[in-house]
Amino acid sequence: MKQIYRVALAGNPNCGKTTVFNLLTGARQHIGNYSGVTVERKTGRCRIEDIELEIIDLPGIYSLSSLSPEEKIAFDEILNNNIDLILNIIDAGNPQRNLYLTTQLAELNIPMLMVFNMIDDAERNGLVFDFSKIESFFGTQVITTVGTTGKGIQELKNKIFELVKYPHVSEPCRLKYGESADSAIADLSEKIDKLGLALTKRLPPRYFAIKMLENDETICSISELESLRTEILPIQERLTQRHGISAETFMADRRYGFISGVCREAIHISNERRRQFSDNIDKVMTNRWLGIPVFLIIMYLVFQFTFIVAEPMMGWIETFFGLVSWSIEEVWPTDTMPLLRAMVSEGIIGGVGGVLVFLPNILLLFLAIAFLEGTGYMSRAAFVMDGFMRIFGLHGKSFIPMLLGFGCTVPAVMATRTIESERDRLTTIMVLPLMSCGARLPIYALIIPAFFVNQYRALIMLIIYLIGIIMAMLGAMLLKSTLFKGEDEVFVLELPPYRMPTLRSIIIHMGERCLLYLKKAGTLILAASVIMFLINTFPAKTEFSVDYNAEIAKVEQTPGISSEIKSTRIAELETGRRKESLEYSLAGRIGRSMNVVMAPLGFDWRINSALVGAFAAKELFVSQLGILYAVSDADEESSPLRMHLVSNYSPLQAFTIMLFCLLSIPCIATVAVVLRETRSWLLTIGQMIGLIVLAYLVSLIVYQGGLFFNIGTEMVNVINGA
Repeated sequence: MKQIYRVALAGNPNCGKTTVFNLLTGARQHIGNYSGVTVERKTGRCRIEDIELEIIDLPGIYSLSSLSPEEKIAFDEILNNNIDLILNIIDAGNPQRNLYLTTQLAELNIPMLMVFNMIDDAERNGLVFDFSKIESFFGTQVITTVGTTGKGIQELKNKIFELVKYPHVSEPCRLKYGESADSAIADLSEKIDKLGLALTKRLPPRYFAIKMLENDETICSISELESLRTEILPIQERLTQRHGISAETFMADRRYGFISGVCREAIHISNERRRQFSDNIDKVMTNRWLGIPVFLIIMYLVFQFTFIVAEPMMGWIETFFGLVSWSIEEVWPTDTMPLLRAMVSEGIIGGVGGVLVFLPNILLLFLAIAFLEGTGYMSRAAFVMDGFMRIFGLHGKSFIPMLLGFGCTVPAVMATRTIESERDRLTTIMVLPLMSCGARLPIYALIIPAFFVNQYRALIMLIIYLIGIIMAMLGAMLLKSTLFKGEDEVFVLELPPYRMPTLRSIIIHMGERCLLYLKKAGTLILAASVIMFLINTFPAKTEFSVDYNAEIAKVEQTPGISSEIKSTRIAELETGRRKESLEYSLAGRIGRSMNVVMAPLGFDWRINSALVGAFAAKELFVSQLGILYAVSDADEESSPLRMHLVSNYSPLQAFTIMLFCLLSIPCIATVAVVLRETRSWLLTIGQMIGLIVLAYLVSLIVYQGGLFFNIGTEMVNVINGA
């Protein structure tokens, strides 16, 4: 008996395949990418009685052709990994569309189980199934499930156990393509079989014959089959002449005809079928005039939700790290390894803690996005944005990577591989850094609550995101009219029915992204925080403009003043000494050397220094500011970073800082992946220079315009104040 049985889940996008995968595997999952491509690869383990299963969640596909990276990957997985059983997950509410893939899977001669998922939705919509007829048509058994509730999953496990442990040989379903085509397939199958290929030990020669007649790119590129290419051409020509259409179209038509017959015989619509709920909602959500305003309102509510709910949690985390830092300083004597003490307290705790404070914002933003994706709204958003994006030379397919860009630009750039047009793909890659990624969110979460009152916070956030989107669209228009001219492609996108997502799926979606954020904080940001602490500390300044030790001693010995006043004056002296030390350090010198260029934007040397650190990771902007504004050990009543910012910058400067961080050069990881995906140093360097110039010019216009019209130039006295 085998040690591990391999079970592959195959199905169309939005059929509930991943939900079934999660229910089967639970927490025993591994998520990564297929080698050389960005399509997500999920595998998991499942134990049923005494057998161990490896469950493989194939990418969502509509067929086993070679029209997309997902289809190529799915076929390669089936061909090369000795699959013992295929679970064909079918959206029971859309059987006619889903069964096209089933006809191709049935031709593989691999044991298969059809899983009609979301059967509750189908029955509510009036669909009545005769599953015994469906089983007879396809030569395989059928199980029904409801992935959102787990109904039918135990029966599915029982059936999987039965099929893999006690396999039985059954006559495979052979779709009839007509006398002339079937004769050609039989002849070609015999010739392929005589070649004695290793491939035909895993899959039947008939499958390869059908695919070669269809001019399937992957199959036709197999070197062992090259000798048969010349024999296929006359067969294809005969089929074309006989039927008036290409062989590929003819074969597809025969499959659709078969499916139509299956649905007519085995699936009926009851008289109680209700009007489609999704169609009614889409009259508003995808309306030509209302779609975009509805999208903007939803995003505004998402940002409002993010700020309101996250604020108390941020306070708790901030207090926690403050206590950790204070505890370290209390138990660690000042004269014992003072440099290491300061590095732990200010560099590690101050840097990493300063970034982790914004974990609630990240968590809640991804929670909202996971909910919207689960309901099916995000596909509508892509559909709605298609018309808008076409004005700028893109189509709705570019919206999906751009949407991912709100999380992280790196996977967003890699996701552009699903865009068939090379021009559209490169255009999308070039403008993706303008989509405000999650790494920028800590910057907004730091600045917006400090400088803007409650009722304007979500609006300011929305404005920042919209500026990025608008700049990306304008950039795309420029690129499509210059570097990447060409014909626009047709955009086809499936709109899944609206559903209430399960709590489990939302938590998994949100948890994966939060874990990535924590991993980043514990590795890259930790290392960078230590480096930033060192360049903020060295070279150490030994001579100051004021003898601070003498001045502090003088204040302590001054009679007649309260201890509160003494503490305030001492804190001011400590801050002055800290400022001189920082200005003398390497970070201060870098920041001050940039002043000539950056001063017209309202930036000082601290902001300049933080921007340099942000090139490693955008979150480091917050981390670096936290280190730069760290107060001395003597100041136990130190104010949070926001208070330091409020006392040093105006709302206009704060807005300009966010704008520059939004539009400027992305993090080093994004630069690396852009280089890998474009395979062009010229495009990569051009993107970097273009973004820096764009950020500078826009920030310059906004800041100088604000000064001219006296907008936002008054200092904010109290956080959350007027």
